[in-house]
Amino acid sequence: MAIRRPLRGVPTAVLTAWLIAVPALAQQPPGTASEYVPVPEGSIQTEQLPAAPLLIAAYAFFIAVVVLYVWTLGRRLTKVETEMRALEQKAQTGRR
Repeated sequence: MAIRRPLRGVPTAVLTAWLIAVPALAQQPPGTASEYVPVPEGSIQTEQLPAAPLLIAAYAFFIAVVVLYVWTLGRRLTKVETEMRALEQKAQTGRR
């Protein structure tokens, strides 16, 4: 048991060192071009996937989630109001 206690932090230290070292090693070496090199005229590519459909889909999804959330809130609130009315009626009949 005495050996396990000092070694508790070793996996954390190894993981931390790995998480720091991997991005540092993954960086590309500095470029060899020392000056600006223009792109040839015919090699300019157009956008492969337009952003508008993705943006519309994201907004539609968000609006659907908000509408669903508001609808469930309304249902729960109606249920709570019904229960409160029932409790209020029980309290009033109990007083008489």
